[in-house]
Amino acid sequence: MSLLIIWHSRTGASEQMAQAAMQGCRAGDQCVAADAVTSEQILEAGGYLFVCPENLGSMTGAMKEMFDRTYYDALGRIEGRPYSTIIAAGSDGEGALRQIDRIATGWRLRRVAEAKIVNFHAQTAEQIWALKTVDREVLSDCRAIGAGLSEGVALGVF
Repeated sequence: MSLLIIWHSRTGASEQMAQAAMQGCRAGDQCVAADAVTSEQILEAGGYLFVCPENLGSMTGAMKEMFDRTYYDALGRIEGRPYSTIIAAGSDGEGALRQIDRIATGWRLRRVAEAKIVNFHAQTAEQIWALKTVDREVLSDCRAIGAGLSEGVALGVF
């Protein structure tokens, strides 16, 4: 079984964090943009890492659309699989996290790693839309999250 990292990014932060998580992964794991994810990839994966920004207190529309497209194909077929989340936030991140957790609950997934919310303190339009550069320590944490999930899925510990 492999890990599937699903990401969406508007300003680069979530993409950088997803790519860092992928650097910690084993061969065979995948890192796929939310708009390219298929139901087959969801069904074939042994675990999931969802990475996206919070926009207006919610997950991004592209991430929500991915769940909308794949939800019913996977319903009742991926129960018990592990997941975690990484959220890029301007100030909070909890709204996007709650939305993803609700969907994961519907799929009967199991959170196996604490969510990581990275706060960029973006409060003005210019700060919010500016391309982001993620701190090396944060990227290191993301690599560790990817490595832990990947190894756990591969070994069947989750």
